[in-house]
Amino acid sequence: MGDPVRFGLFGTGPWAHFAHAPALAAHAGVEFTGVWGRDPGKAAALADEYGVRAYADAGDLIADVDAVAIALPPDVQAPLALRAAEAGRHLVLDKPVALRTEEAQAVAAAVAARDLASVVFFTRRFTPESEEFLAGAIATGGWTEARVDHLGSIFQEGNPFGASPWRRERGGLWDVGPHALALVVPVLGPVTEVTGMAGERDLTHLLLRHAGGAISRLTLSVDAPAAAAREEAVFAGEAGLLEPPKTRWRPEVALGRALDQLITAAGGGAQPDCDVRFGVTVTAVLVAAERAIREGTTVRLEN
Repeated sequence: MGDPVRFGLFGTGPWAHFAHAPALAAHAGVEFTGVWGRDPGKAAALADEYGVRAYADAGDLIADVDAVAIALPPDVQAPLALRAAEAGRHLVLDKPVALRTEEAQAVAAAVAARDLASVVFFTRRFTPESEEFLAGAIATGGWTEARVDHLGSIFQEGNPFGASPWRRERGGLWDVGPHALALVVPVLGPVTEVTGMAGERDLTHLLLRHAGGAISRLTLSVDAPAAAAREEAVFAGEAGLLEPPKTRWRPEVALGRALDQLITAAGGGAQPDCDVRFGVTVTAVLVAAERAIREGTTVRLEN
């Protein structure tokens, strides 16, 4: 086993506390080096909890590590990820990678130019159950349609994600939409067309055509009535109906598996399926969906 990979954590919000910090601290292949955050007080508190250094300057932390894990809003993450990649640092990114396709593409280009490893943390993709399901669904093939309903409420008392300004502004399309796309795109193929409609309380409906001809329907919200909350998915086709397995929500364990894949790739192994290139694909679909809803049209994507 080689030397541990020195990691810097960028971000001090709920996701950094629930997933990133505990996963980095627990991983045998990681040297958790330090924390940077936009709030120095929160950065100091999180760093103290794990016995690492709090950095006042993001550039100083980038300079001291081999890789960065970012738990920040997408508009903050994208320029920071680009800066780290241009400095030759491997990337563990949150979804979505960016709010603009061009920004996500710039990060991917910097990663490719320097032969870096990258992984985007689509949480449920990093469970053994999900990996087995996707492998089986892809091998079976013949799917003509899929439906994903991902609705909940982050604005109920006690939910820490409800205080997130970017989630309030962008809603379920950008928050849970990436998870839905991370499920359907590997099975049905790249999205070639998207149209959609938005209703009250952040309710978003998308209709996607995939490269192989299949159609998927996504219903998304992070402000649904409690009685309407649900997470359901089904694929349909020649083999009948297929539903993904239920998985336990343990983000720190899932991130540990993402770190496994990142470290393997950094050592010359295969890149994760959910790398920054896949992150670009997801961002492009979300941008197209936003435009389709705003203009009341169908947007075609180039793949």
